[in-house]
Amino acid sequence: MTVQRWGELTSAELGAAAARDPVAVLPLAAVEQHGPHLPLETDCIIGEGLLSAAAWRLPPDCPVLRLPVLSVGDSLEHTRFPGTLSLDPETFQRVVVEWGAGVARAGVRRLLLFSSHGGNLAGADVAALRLRHDHGLLVVRGSYFRFPPPADALPAEELRVGLHGGALETALMLHLAPTQVRRRAIAPAGSLDETLIGTNRWLSAEGPAGFAWMAGDLAPGGVTGNAALATPALGERLVAHFAEALAGLIAETRAFPLQALQG
Repeated sequence: MTVQRWGELTSAELGAAAARDPVAVLPLAAVEQHGPHLPLETDCIIGEGLLSAAAWRLPPDCPVLRLPVLSVGDSLEHTRFPGTLSLDPETFQRVVVEWGAGVARAGVRRLLLFSSHGGNLAGADVAALRLRHDHGLLVVRGSYFRFPPPADALPAEELRVGLHGGALETALMLHLAPTQVRRRAIAPAGSLDETLIGTNRWLSAEGPAGFAWMAGDLAPGGVTGNAALATPALGERLVAHFAEALAGLIAETRAFPLQALQG
């Protein structure tokens, strides 16, 4: 296994690791409500779990530096629910840029921003461009929910509307942290998107044309989709699938020809 944890190294050891031209992976997560059945740290658990599973699937010639998880992200859409911690969007972008600047100062030139929370994506995109402009880094933006799920793992309708606390996240948690799932609280939840997708061609929460939404806009309890479809076996299958995809992305980031970056 070729993964080293950034914070466990000495400064001299980090310098030696940087000389191997590694991929630095910055996990971007969140501490936010996930309904009555999942803990506030769900996105942290999923992100770190997928990275750990991906580590064992990497080729031996792919050095990786795993940065500490940025556990509090941009969760503005969930702030009306108790327990949610959030950086405002501008602060989140600045934090990612500052961490990325530290990566550049260490001599690392490849950075993967891997998010397990959808609300981080817009800020990560802006921060990635700033880091490319200011520090010349190769900055890749990745997220497990941008990877296509395994065929027939879940109904298409659930994949469209189960944006938060639905079957996908619940299944992952049943595999990664089963004792933290409040199974008696698992229940189907409706979503405004079900109506919109049924009547609109373009406009829905995350459709071809989306709208800004707070979690309570989509469903009063802040959960969308049918978490009752989740099983531990499905979670195990999803972890293996997404970890394989993530390992492939890390390997491709390592193989990317830096001389191609001319701008």
